[in-house]
Amino acid sequence: MNKILVIDDDEAVNELVKVNLELSGYKVISALDGISGFAAAKQEQPDLIILDVMMPDVDGYTIAKRIRENPNIKGTPIIMLTALGMLDDKVKGFDIGVDDYLVKPFELEELKVRVRALLKRADKIPESLATKEILQIGDITLLPETYSVKIKDKITKVTPIEFDIINLLMQNYGNMVSGAKILQDIWGYNPDDDVETIRVHIRHIRTKLDKISGNKQYIETIYGGGYRLIPEGMEKPKKK
Repeated sequence: MNKILVIDDDEAVNELVKVNLELSGYKVISALDGISGFAAAKQEQPDLIILDVMMPDVDGYTIAKRIRENPNIKGTPIIMLTALGMLDDKVKGFDIGVDDYLVKPFELEELKVRVRALLKRADKIPESLATKEILQIGDITLLPETYSVKIKDKITKVTPIEFDIINLLMQNYGNMVSGAKILQDIWGYNPDDDVETIRVHIRHIRTKLDKISGNKQYIETIYGGGYRLIPEGMEKPKKK
């Protein structure tokens, strides 16, 4: 039985999520603030954490960062629950290493789908990570043990989700990978209205690669379709 920790200071939401997940067959532990939630995460070592952002004293971003820095629980999947829906808020959460993002108010069935998808994903180790093999195509090298990307002689760290997206693009290099395929292969679900999640991650990956890539762009957007990796990169147009 999978164990899920719910950290949310809204008692009504906390109880609603807890009861519905228990009815779905999960063991659920709940905490009403970030401090006790982080303590529960360390003690219980759950299979997944559902974490609210706006909490008194210590917010969800701080707790997510502490979880990712703790060697015993750093790999635990995290779904953030928040009333915030702005792009910058998503970027902040994803940069810390949050796996998924659900904006309140949300449908309980959608939460359950995302919980199932993340738990399923957590049980699957990408082949490149399982074998500890270094994957190299063109200018780009993936370093699985450190979740890093190397372009020529420069290296940048990425989050596990970002690593998986780059890995997927590299496995399909030269070909377009649709947003639907990225959602299906990385998260395990394909909601029609979740294109924004892909855009946020691609934007964030590009920002990190830009810092080490000089004047080259390695991920091409194919409008109305998806994304394509160009292993040797393409020159960016010069600003006039």
